[in-house]
Amino acid sequence: MNFPYTASAMAKIKKSNSWTFSLTLVVALVGATLFGGFYGNRLFGAPMQSDVQKRMREYTDLLGAVTYWSPEDTGSDKFVYSSIEGMLRTLDPHSSFFEPKEYADMQDRQKGSFYGLGILVTKRNDQVTVITPLEGTPAARLGIRAGDIISEVEGTPTNELPLDEVVKRLKGPKGTTVHIKIMRVGIKEPIPLTIIRAAIPTNSISNVFMLRPGVGYVRIKDFTYTTVRELDDAMVLLQGQGMKQLILDLRGNPGGILDAAVGVADHFVDKGQMIVYTKGRTSDSAQEYLAPGKHQRIDVPLVVVVNHGSASASEIVAGAIQDHDRGLVVGETSWGKGLVQSVYTLQYGAGLALTTAKYYTPSGRNIQRDYSSFYDYYVAGSDDAEPAELPLADRKVFVTDTGRKVYGGGGITPDIIVKPARLSRTTQLLEVRSAIFNYAVDYAAKHPELTKELVITPQMLDEFARFADGMDVATLDDIQQALKLPADHKFIERSLRAEIIAAKFSLEASYPYRLDGDDQIERALAAMPQSDKLASNAALIHAQHAVRDSSHTSPATAAVPSGGIR
Repeated sequence: MNFPYTASAMAKIKKSNSWTFSLTLVVALVGATLFGGFYGNRLFGAPMQSDVQKRMREYTDLLGAVTYWSPEDTGSDKFVYSSIEGMLRTLDPHSSFFEPKEYADMQDRQKGSFYGLGILVTKRNDQVTVITPLEGTPAARLGIRAGDIISEVEGTPTNELPLDEVVKRLKGPKGTTVHIKIMRVGIKEPIPLTIIRAAIPTNSISNVFMLRPGVGYVRIKDFTYTTVRELDDAMVLLQGQGMKQLILDLRGNPGGILDAAVGVADHFVDKGQMIVYTKGRTSDSAQEYLAPGKHQRIDVPLVVVVNHGSASASEIVAGAIQDHDRGLVVGETSWGKGLVQSVYTLQYGAGLALTTAKYYTPSGRNIQRDYSSFYDYYVAGSDDAEPAELPLADRKVFVTDTGRKVYGGGGITPDIIVKPARLSRTTQLLEVRSAIFNYAVDYAAKHPELTKELVITPQMLDEFARFADGMDVATLDDIQQALKLPADHKFIERSLRAEIIAAKFSLEASYPYRLDGDDQIERALAAMPQSDKLASNAALIHAQHAVRDSSHTSPATAAVPSGGIR
């Protein structure tokens, strides 16, 4: 029995990779457990051809020589793992090998919870800094705040450890304790804390609120086992608040479990409509995923927002909504990941994700971006470069249910393209070197009386410029020049307000302020009437097809959805 899903955290887990992508996976389960022995026989137990046997003997001889003669005792596992990764790089960008620890981390992430303290942390200026405590967790109950610096974990200074090692030490079995020390603005001495680890939910939907009267907003940051249930809860909440329109934000969403993507799309398309299908070299790789109609259909005008960081399962959802003309897609061309992997648990807890097929949107598009150059494929997806988009004239044309043109071979091209404003180098430095974050933490600490009605005044901007100058992030003159640029001024003002709200209240509380003035969200709001008209036209066409099919075909044939495999 096969259960498809996409591993959204794989690229983040891999220590050797700094880029982010997601993989569409198919996991085969035996009972409740995936046994390496079963798949070891399936993958490697078949009689090998003579040339393969020869190459295996060569490899074994080479491994023995390297292990014995290398100047340092590196360990045979490192040699074997490195050679496996090299072998997989000859195939495609998404076939991957996971060492046991990496694979375990990926599986924990997909489960939607882990045991720990309940804080989001990052490294800022080589210090492990709390971004926010999660509501209701041990960290929040002890009063840990945004901006606190974790200086020690179990007596070990954190500036001597990589971030992933710090996170590893903070996690542990439920009910166990961890001893840390934190540094806080305004307090000279480190604060020792003893925290009991507890189950920490890792929500897939990070933000749900009314963006403005009648307009609901949902941001899905990845697709996990809890996504569909979270979306159900979000819809009940927003409908209770009078939602008449919906913005679904998939920006920066690297993907996740395919079943979750199907479940999300099921809320918006008609029962029986195609959501995605797969096909590859073998017959068992061909599968169709139709909307099961299990969830309440959210029949309101819909706009999906994507960017270059939206990949895999995100593209499946956006592609299904676009192909069936259920809503409009706004933003930037998505990542372009249309390969399917089968994931196997190997012996000793390692994992293998092997590309076995491609997936296609309902109109027949495979949106996989060109990867003939792995370097270009990954560098183009980094934070400081845009993907090299294939011109539309060179891409294969497909049509939606209402006959609109859409394109394959390079991600999901939005119906309305909105690129974010370019910021000056100075403003980018202010953000990435934590000047905005640090000023916000300092300001919130000095102003306990502040409220969410905070207004960024010219005096505050001047104070911030001098604060950042004191951090040696940029010169005072450069900062003042950046503040004279409309796009930069708008970004700095919005970011300062949001970060101060986050430092005082919570990261979740700050999110509406982060979207205030967001060009892509503003364009999504303006597109709602167009989206509503498009969906109405599509519904009329579907109804006409249903009547025609019922009068000219057998009932079994009439059940085939429009927008299926072509």
